[in-house]
Amino acid sequence: MAKDTFQKLELTWIGKGHEPKLEPRILIEQPEYSYGDSDSGNMLIHGDNLLALKALEQEYAGKVKCIYIDPPYNTGSAFDHYDDGIEHSQWLSLMKPRLQILNNLLSEDGSIFVSIDNNEMAYLQVLMDEVFARRNRKNIIIIKRGSVTGAKVINPGLVNISEFILVYTKNANKWSPNRLSRKKERDDRYGSYIVNYQDDYAVWRFIPVTQAFALELGIKNTLLKKHFGENYENELLQFIYRNALRVIRFASLDEKSISKKAIDQKKLSLENKGVTYLMERDGKKPYYIHNGNIILFVKDRLQEIDGQLTFSEPLTDIWDDVLPNDLHNEGGVEFRKGKKPEKLIQRIMMLASNEGDLVLDSFLGSGSTAAVAMKMKRKWIGIELGDHAKTHCVPRLQSVVQGEQRGISKAVEWQGGGGFKFYTLAPSLLNKDKYDNWIISKEYNPDMLAAAMAKQSGFRYEPDGHIYWKQGRSSEKDYIYTTTQFMTVEMLEKIREEMGPDESLMICAKIYQRECENRFANITVKKIPQMLLGKCEFGKEDYSLNIVNLPHDDVASPSDDEAVDEITDESTGDGPANQSSQINLFY
Repeated sequence: MAKDTFQKLELTWIGKGHEPKLEPRILIEQPEYSYGDSDSGNMLIHGDNLLALKALEQEYAGKVKCIYIDPPYNTGSAFDHYDDGIEHSQWLSLMKPRLQILNNLLSEDGSIFVSIDNNEMAYLQVLMDEVFARRNRKNIIIIKRGSVTGAKVINPGLVNISEFILVYTKNANKWSPNRLSRKKERDDRYGSYIVNYQDDYAVWRFIPVTQAFALELGIKNTLLKKHFGENYENELLQFIYRNALRVIRFASLDEKSISKKAIDQKKLSLENKGVTYLMERDGKKPYYIHNGNIILFVKDRLQEIDGQLTFSEPLTDIWDDVLPNDLHNEGGVEFRKGKKPEKLIQRIMMLASNEGDLVLDSFLGSGSTAAVAMKMKRKWIGIELGDHAKTHCVPRLQSVVQGEQRGISKAVEWQGGGGFKFYTLAPSLLNKDKYDNWIISKEYNPDMLAAAMAKQSGFRYEPDGHIYWKQGRSSEKDYIYTTTQFMTVEMLEKIREEMGPDESLMICAKIYQRECENRFANITVKKIPQMLLGKCEFGKEDYSLNIVNLPHDDVASPSDDEAVDEITDESTGDGPANQSSQINLFY
């Protein structure tokens, strides 16, 4: 196929290519729900997660190390009787714009983990190949979500007890995950015991480990199981852990894969049976060789996991050990069929982040990701649309700050601390009046308007403490100023006199003298709301596609007769008085 006619492989569906032009909202803190250390940097955001992600994009692009999301699985119960084709299209249309912003938020060495079941797993994989690039797909983890018991075993066919986690990186070449191990049953190959370990290695003597255990107890070897009953395996393990320097196994030396020096040492040990030889190796652990076999010590197979010494093995892509029996009690909140175990999220964070890194969950649910992040000393951002942001997440995270001991708390020795700020999305900056004209929302005070205009225009809102017109900046010398006063030429000239020769300024005004336009080369004057029209989709609060129910607050709306775009001069005077809002903003 000719190069100019090449087409990439991609997933298509009804509605693809018609993604919304999202309004970049500001975030407003609700201090009554914030808790603990106000400088923690942790954020709990209540609102539509697509709008919330857009609100975060400017500030946090490229800064998030690890993302975990558990989106709706599209089992059919999440939708109101859609046609099958429409249902899948709706679900994909829900996921794509969210994944695109999440990709923008990831750091170059960051990664995203997405929980899913078999209803949409294949489609999600192809979609994520498109958004994150197939070369950045790292793993598909299989999760065992339950046992083969209960009503599910009655149905014919295979019993479904699996879910999946798709793992993608921002840049596979820069991703450096931590090496993890998991608990493993006792390796009974380690069945020998060095009786005289304190003596010279050449005269070491070996007996079965069970015999050594029996000798310690002063009973016969054959009576061990009877002596301990059901606790036998655990007691034997504890004996092995206490004697990890003495418990060993013998392994053969394959002459095809060892050095000539090792072959010679092996032959020597076979000629002098009963004698142990030591062979030093440059930069590696030495070989102890006995009767032609290498001695392997159990201490090298043990690792501390969740605060306990245990046999271990490298973590694989099959996780059948992350669903604790007391899941319903974790966090102290009920969240039927929607809560992920803290142990699962802990493993993800251990794999893909380190202390101090920023993690994010935009389908926060009951708050598990935020709870685990706090206990593991990560910074976090959580987004949740439902009322449970307040009824579940807030009390759960308050309890974590206080030092609750559920979930992974004991394993990580959590004693409490930290905190979070609670934010809501500002309302849409523009709405329509009774004449179908776009006007500035009445709910915006001057500070909110200035912050929103800065965000809309790609500036960072940073009001100067002394120079009133320096409300935000896009560089060291490029500023933005938003005013609701009538901008005159005289006002413009006064600002120009205060500006440095290499400074530039964008002024966003509701109304101004026409002579202000193009008055100075380094000052641009634009009119709001006209400058905003067409930039994004105003007036829309819900991009959830009926996946979850929006909270319905009883808010009194202004009557049509109210001039909702009018802000009086008394409430919006420029200068220091223009920065006196009692609302805490996050820009």
